[in-house]
Amino acid sequence: MKEFFKMVFATMCGIILLSVISGILFMISLVGMIASSSAKTQVKENSVFVLKLNGMIQERTEDNSPLSMLLGQADMGEMGLDDILASISKAKDEDDIKGIYIEGGAAVFDSPALAQQLRDALLDFKKSGKWIFAFADQYTQASYYVASVADSVFLNKTGMIDFKGLGGKNQYMTGLYEKLGVKYQATRVGKYKSAVESVTRKDMSDNDREQRTAYLQGIWQHMLKDMANSRKLSAQQLDQLASDSIIAFANPQDYVKARLIDRTMYPEQIKMVVKAKLGIDQDDDINQLLLEDMISVKSKKKDKGEKIAIYYAYGEIIDQMTSGFSTSASIVGNKTVEDLQKLADDDDVKAVVLRVNSPGGSAVASEQIWHAIELLKEKKPVVVSMSGLAASGGYMISAGANYIFAEPTTITGSIGIFGLVPNFSELVTDKLGVTFDGVKTNRYTDYEEKLIFDKENAEEIHNMQSYVDRGYETFLSIVAQGRNMTRDEVDSIAQGRVWLATDALPIHLVDKIGSLDDAVKKAAELAKIEDEYYTSAYPGKRDWTDNLFNEEKNKGSYLDGQLREVLGDLYEPVMQLRQAQQRNRLQARLPFSTRIE
Repeated sequence: MKEFFKMVFATMCGIILLSVISGILFMISLVGMIASSSAKTQVKENSVFVLKLNGMIQERTEDNSPLSMLLGQADMGEMGLDDILASISKAKDEDDIKGIYIEGGAAVFDSPALAQQLRDALLDFKKSGKWIFAFADQYTQASYYVASVADSVFLNKTGMIDFKGLGGKNQYMTGLYEKLGVKYQATRVGKYKSAVESVTRKDMSDNDREQRTAYLQGIWQHMLKDMANSRKLSAQQLDQLASDSIIAFANPQDYVKARLIDRTMYPEQIKMVVKAKLGIDQDDDINQLLLEDMISVKSKKKDKGEKIAIYYAYGEIIDQMTSGFSTSASIVGNKTVEDLQKLADDDDVKAVVLRVNSPGGSAVASEQIWHAIELLKEKKPVVVSMSGLAASGGYMISAGANYIFAEPTTITGSIGIFGLVPNFSELVTDKLGVTFDGVKTNRYTDYEEKLIFDKENAEEIHNMQSYVDRGYETFLSIVAQGRNMTRDEVDSIAQGRVWLATDALPIHLVDKIGSLDDAVKKAAELAKIEDEYYTSAYPGKRDWTDNLFNEEKNKGSYLDGQLREVLGDLYEPVMQLRQAQQRNRLQARLPFSTRIE
């Protein structure tokens, strides 16, 4: 028995000692991670910036979750356009970086304008006289559009290019809901406001087909023109290629004949091409800088003069942050209002550029943000820079700015309002046999139950339509005031109609086609800054160390990542169903996805 207790005691001591040692090793690792995260990357001579076009490219991303990092989980392939553009700018200014190597892949862009902005930045990089090479096993259409800017475009000998034009099919769930006994009750203003049609129709309406055809044709023609200029072809030749045959199934040598690429080769051969360009021996290693390295390279640009704030408003507009899985970036109404108030009170900030990339969302939160911008304008100029999207509620928050810039492929407008409430009376009462009865103190005490479970709810629907009508009138007045137009002038181009920025320009929804840099220059001009100025991004990105003990954020990010892996292509529709349950009843939101691959 004595020996038994000695063994138990020794085991307990071993466990305690192991825990202490593990804790010490964890702290050493943590200190190392903190030190490495704060250290600046040193650029070696004769280096290459390697830009891997894989995963989702969005307007902006937060740093990786510390839980994912500590558990060895790879990131979910999300990259922020802001980080990429800043890295390209630093690569242009850094003498020891000789070129950019684009490794194409399955890149998905949040919207066409993000791909266009990345391509424009690469074109600007080439003005430095440095080179760009591109290689891929497979080019998606979006990644090929970006990579076509390269001096030479290479493809794996067994690779493919997905070159087919823009478009796609919508899912209409009405038939399914009919079988289930569920009917969606839609109230909307705007004949083009088609967000409700996926659950109220079985096919695309003529108005929706008209607007989608218009903006897709506009974007496609812009992409064709850009690719044709880089590949020394005509836009007509490229368009014909996409129409004549399924390019994705072509013989790789046919891509060379069509001048879509310069050459096919195996992966090890592209390394030889890069080494020859760098003038190093084939046995030497290439000094490579990945995106995460470039982010920590110190910029050569100094912060001098007056400060101009760039406030990033990206994602769906929501009333408040909800707990649970972290699905995507959001513009939270009360948080954004608070941030704008701080910028208004900050005397160091002389002007604000509102960088908008949003399909809209809650009409209530959108109006609150618009009002905060009106108050901000009383103290300093506000210039909007539209990125991929500034539609519906995204346009509402933009409309009051002193000046509006948009990218050529920005999708904007969609000035309209809708409400959507499901009715389960057929399912619950007719099919399941559940009935309802009760008492109430006032006429409309049970209006929500009647909307959802009662067949006789015409009065409630009428009241809801009146609510939506008032929201539309408010939207019209906001745009009319901000754009110096009459209510009827706005109504004639509103009706929920989605516009491509180049089409929105002549109808005065935007002031000029231009980049974020153009918007910053205009803000400096309106603020009458005559000397030097610099920009500062808001809200500031939280470093991963700030989030280390944020349990709710870490849990959401980690579990969300696992869901992405398990659900795959089903992830987005599942999350959209979940978000639909949490949305405000009054919506000013774009009716479709704008992602391109």
